[in-house]
Amino acid sequence: MWKLKIAEGHGPWLYSLNNFVGRQIWEFDPEDGTPEEREEVRKVQENFTKNRFRYKPNGDLLMRMQLIKENQIDLSIPPVRLGENEEVTCEVVTTAVRKSVRLNRAIQAKDGHWPVENAGPLFFTPPLIMVLYFTGTLNFALTPEHIVLELLRYITNHQNEDGGWGFHIDGYSTMLGTTVSYISMHILGVGPDDKALAAGRKWILDRGGATYSPSWGKCYISVFGLYEWSGCNPLPPEFWLFPSFFPMHLIKFGATVEQFTCLCRIYTAQDFNHPLLTWFYN
Repeated sequence: MWKLKIAEGHGPWLYSLNNFVGRQIWEFDPEDGTPEEREEVRKVQENFTKNRFRYKPNGDLLMRMQLIKENQIDLSIPPVRLGENEEVTCEVVTTAVRKSVRLNRAIQAKDGHWPVENAGPLFFTPPLIMVLYFTGTLNFALTPEHIVLELLRYITNHQNEDGGWGFHIDGYSTMLGTTVSYISMHILGVGPDDKALAAGRKWILDRGGATYSPSWGKCYISVFGLYEWSGCNPLPPEFWLFPSFFPMHLIKFGATVEQFTCLCRIYTAQDFNHPLLTWFYN
């Protein structure tokens, strides 16, 4: 069972300059909680999987269940339902506001902030799995329960009906999202005959293969030796040297692009035959 820990740390790998205020850490323990609590979580997970094509975000349901239980705020005020021609009275408005304020208090963390999940992008988890794999730390960092029950559940829950995966959970299938998710499932031990994996493989092959991935996808499969570095469009990190007022300065592209471009220096240097700015023309 997952448990959200707020403003905790003090371990050897985690430090803070503000006493961990706003820090959110999810920990997984298959034996945590009472049998009743684990059964409640199981039902919520099964219901999400059943309706995954209709409702893509998870609504932070596990987090809300935990915080509401911890805060012990009465949420039993019945909802107000008005017909089309009914008058909106002061009492009705007061009841609705009181109910909404109580809910907001109930899902507030103990240090004062309101936690929220950031698992919408589907290009976060697969690279983490890949890094753990080729650094030899996959089985050190993850337990079998992490892999079988949770990571594979997350990946398959966000597979689209056409067999592919999007750039984010609500997006149409893309070659990048499908390729990295497909590779991740293989790393986690899923066999080629698995229904979800077979659907993903068909989606990739029907559209020309993984080499049709954009730059990020080509970089990932090159790390695995599945693609030549010379086929990757260079993303020169020298753009960091531009003045910040330049329209192409990386600070204007968001944190993900900034960080990835720095890493791309690894394969920019692989082939000195590439002109520095080749990517403009590719």
